[in-house]
Amino acid sequence: MDRRLLAAHELEDTSVVANNTMNRERGLSGVNSYTREPGFDPLAHLRSAAPTPAWLDLCSGSGHALREAAAHLPPGASLTGVDLVGPLRGAPLPPSLELLTASVSDWRASRTYDLITCVHGLHFLADPLGLLTRAATWLTPNGGLLAAHFDPASVRFEDGAPAARPVLASLRAAGFTYTHRHHRLTLHGPATVRLPFRSLGADAEGGPNYTGQPAVAAYYARA
Repeated sequence: MDRRLLAAHELEDTSVVANNTMNRERGLSGVNSYTREPGFDPLAHLRSAAPTPAWLDLCSGSGHALREAAAHLPPGASLTGVDLVGPLRGAPLPPSLELLTASVSDWRASRTYDLITCVHGLHFLADPLGLLTRAATWLTPNGGLLAAHFDPASVRFEDGAPAARPVLASLRAAGFTYTHRHHRLTLHGPATVRLPFRSLGADAEGGPNYTGQPAVAAYYARA
C-alpha cells in the first residue's frame, strides 16, 4: 500500500474533516432534518423512553436540532452534542442542553442515553467502528437506541480490498441492523460489542461517498 494512513488527530487537521459542514444547519424537522435522516422522530422516541429522557448527538454541528428539541422536552431532560468544530455563537443554551467542542474519536460519555445519533458523522472518522463499539455501551437499558449513517464502501483492508461484507456481517452478529437503501445502522442496547478488526488509520482522500460529499476511507486489519 503506497498511501500514508492518518491517525485520528492528523485526520482532523485535514480540510475534508476540519471544514466539514454536513450538520451545521440541520434542524429537528423538515426536509434537511433529524426526523428525515435517521428515519424516525427523535422527539417521539425520547418522549416514550423516560420521564426525563437523554439524547446524545455525536458530530452534532451547531446543535440546531438539540436546541429545538430542548423546547419540547421536560426541564429534566439531558441533551448533549459533541462536535469537532463546535457550536456557532448564538443565543444562550437552555439548561438541559450541553454542546461540547471535542473529538468524538476519543471522547467518552459519563452517563447513559435513551437516544444516541450520529447523522453522517462516521464518514469523517479514522475509526468509525471504534466509535460504534464505545457508543453501544452508553445506551440506557430497556429502550436505548443508537442510530448512525454508515457507508460500508468506506471501510477497507490494509491492501485496499473492500471490507464491507465482513464488517457488516460482524456488526449484524453484534446486534446491529443495517438498511442498505438509507445507509443506516441501528442498535437497541446497551451492548458490549467486540468486532474482529483493528484500526490502521484513514485516507483523507477517500473521495465522494454516497452523499456526494468528500469523505475518508477507514482502513482495518483483521484482529
